[in-house]
Parts: sequence; C-alpha cells; structure tokens
Amino acid sequence: MQSPQAPTLVRGLGTWDVSLITFGIIVGSAIYIAASIPPREMPQPALLIGLWCVGGLLTLAGVVTYAELGTMFPKAGGQYHYLKEAYGPLYGFLFGWTSFLVMQCGSIAYLAVASAECLGAFLPFFRSSHVIASVPLGLTSLQVSGSQIGAAIAIILLSAVNYVGLREGSLVQNAITIVKIASLLALAGFGLAVAPAVQTPWHAPLPEHDLVRAISLAMIGVLWCYDGWYSATFCAGEMRDPSRNLPRGMLLGTLFVAVLYILVNLVYMRAMPLHDLGQSGGIGAAAATTLFGSKFAVLVTLAVFVSVFGCLSANVLTAARIYLPMAQDGLFFRALAKIHPVHRTPSNCIVAQAAWSIVLAFSGTYEQLGTYVIFATFTFHVATGAAVFVLRRRRPDQPRPYRVWGYPWTPIAFILMAFAFVCNTLSVRPIESLWGLLLMALGLPAYLWWRRSAHSLGYAVPPTDKS
Repeated sequence: MQSPQAPTLVRGLGTWDVSLITFGIIVGSAIYIAASIPPREMPQPALLIGLWCVGGLLTLAGVVTYAELGTMFPKAGGQYHYLKEAYGPLYGFLFGWTSFLVMQCGSIAYLAVASAECLGAFLPFFRSSHVIASVPLGLTSLQVSGSQIGAAIAIILLSAVNYVGLREGSLVQNAITIVKIASLLALAGFGLAVAPAVQTPWHAPLPEHDLVRAISLAMIGVLWCYDGWYSATFCAGEMRDPSRNLPRGMLLGTLFVAVLYILVNLVYMRAMPLHDLGQSGGIGAAAATTLFGSKFAVLVTLAVFVSVFGCLSANVLTAARIYLPMAQDGLFFRALAKIHPVHRTPSNCIVAQAAWSIVLAFSGTYEQLGTYVIFATFTFHVATGAAVFVLRRRRPDQPRPYRVWGYPWTPIAFILMAFAFVCNTLSVRPIESLWGLLLMALGLPAYLWWRRSAHSLGYAVPPTDKS
C-alpha cells in the first residue's frame, strides 16, 4: 500500500523494446536442442514444416488474446491482473505464487545453469562436471559445481543491471537479442545458400504408427520452442502508450520468431535425414557440422550460449514485475511493494527473485520442478484465455484499446490448444501434474494468511472472490 507521493515505475519501453523482449524470451536453447523433438515424432517433411506454421499461428492466437487483456490493464504483472479481475484475487495470487515458487524463478535457475554449461565448452571451470565443493547435509551432501557458480554469477549480474534502471536492463536485453537475431539469420542464410547434404523428399510416407499421436507429440515440441511469448505483458506498466506498443511489439516479435524458426528447420532438413535429426542431442550443432564442417560447430555452441543468456536476461527483466502488484495488494511480502526512489524499478522484487533463483540453482531441483509446472503453466493459459469472454460479459463498457482479431474463434483456438496441452500432460505425466497441482495448492494457506494480514493493515483487498 503506497502513499500518493510514492515513486512509480517509468514508462520507457516502446514497440522496438517489446518486440525484442518477445523475441529474446522465446528464443533460448530450444531451437538449437529441443527442435529435435518434432522430427523424431513426425518424420514427414511437408507435415513437419506445416506443424511449425500451425504452431506459429496458435502462438499468434495467444498473443492477440493476451493483447486485449494487456491493453485493458496496462499494469506491471500481466496475468496476475487478468486473472484477478476476471475471477477474483485468489486466482491472481495463485498465478503469482506459482510463478515465484517455481515457474519463473525455476526457469531463471535453469537458464542460468544452462548458460554456464554452454560457457563451460570454452571455460572448463563452468562445467557441471567440475565439482568445486561438497557440502554435508545430514545423510547426504550437496555438490557445488562450476555451472552452479556460473549460474549465480549470471543471475547476480543481470539482476544488478535491472536493479539500477529500466533503461539499463532493456539496453542490455536489446543488445543481446540483436546478436541472437544475427546468429539465427546467419544460420538460416548460409544454410540455405550452401549445397544440401541430403535431399529430403517432400512426399515421404506418413509415420506407420498412430498419426494423431505423432502429430500431438510433435506439436508439443513445437509449442515448447515458442513458449515465453506472453512475458512482455508483465512489463505493461513500463510501456509508453501500451495500447499501441504492447500488441504491435508482441506481434512483431512473434512473427519474426515464426519466420526464422521455419527457415532454420528448412536448413536442418538440408543437413541430415529427419530420423537423424530426431536422434540428435544438439540439432543445431549437428546440422552446422554437416553443412559447414566441424569448425563451425563451435560457432553454434557460442550462439547457443548467447541465446540462452539472452533468454535469461529477458526472464530476469520481465518476471520481477509479477510480484510488485501482489505485494501492493497486500498479498505478498510487504517489502516487495516498494519501488526504488532513485532507480524507479521494483528493486526488492528483483533482489528476492535473484535470491530464490540462486537457491533453486544450487539445490539442483530446478529441472525436476520445471516438469511439475508444465501442467500449471498451461492451466493458467486456459484460464487467461477464458478471461477475455468473462470480462466481455461482465464489463462490456470498459475501454478496450485493442480487441482480439477474429473474436470469438481466435481465443477459442488458443484455449483449446492450451487445454489439449493440459490433457496431454495429465495423460503422459500424471505424477508430475499432481505435483504441479500440489505446488499451486500450497498457495491456499499462504493466500489466507496474507489476506488476513492485508485486512488488518488496511489494504483494499476485495472481501470475496468472484465465481
């Protein structure tokens, strides 16, 4: 709860910044590594490229759906506000709680360790195999590796940059993203210019096993590579003219990613047979080695490092904005409600996020926790997509500077995609999904405690949740 004289966030992000944040947070290591999942499940070239196109269209459906909500509530926090306004404060809190506990901080920990591991290809100190210390913990011990030390350094460095100002954080993010774009453009351009190593027949036969299952599993890999497109909405409170810059920036960033993803996959198909691509642990390096020679694999490894580090930078920048409105509503630690009087950033949120992310990085559980929250992530997507319909019914007269294209079919397509992802996760990973539900449920007693405290301190928390 802030006084009228309290400092506010700076609205300093334009369309260019939003598009680079969107591009930077989507493009991590997945296009260089996890892009092997689709050809493994769908070894039919024409259908494979079609799935990448469909994945891009479904992602754009999500973008325009979130854009309507983001321009209705152009505040820091993104989904926290959409869920709170549509369903009540409990649902917004559960999103923020799960984000801090695992979804966002776990992603930051994972990306930080992954970037350090990539750096370990050049500096052996940062490899996970380089054990620096062993800390006894009762009957077991905690192994501290070079990659964990590197992860902590990366998190602290990027958090410090974002602590001192939005301008500094966005400049670093933009610079790294431009390098990422140049790397992918180079891979796509040179890969399409050189002679192909293999001739992949476009009319190859369909998979002999269940076609629907193959398409579903391949699409999971495709959508995983597109994940993160929504993160720019967390920074809506720091955008100049968000009704214009938010939808334009997200659309431009996502469209550019989709085009580059399709081009890069065409390069992969010119390098190796689809079966070999599907079995490759590092599809980007393997394709570059085949097309350009072993010396170029080093450049791909460097590109992966820059890509992962840039994705980490974007996550540090955007995720910290989720916890600020929670705390200002009295539903999180009170210290996190403060905006730095000089730097005008959510400084305490950035520090708390960095501290918990480092704990997760050293715990070594971030990757396992990540599997738990896949279910939660897409459950929140379903609820957020449905919020467009809920708010159009409940608040028909509220200004909507941007209205989703193709309503109601576009948000319906996005909701169905997210719901299918939820059902598939429940089917394929039932134990992990139940753990994800448990992590969300742990927020219920926390919510009741903070709500009681908020009332006692005079915060304006709605007395009941909306049904």
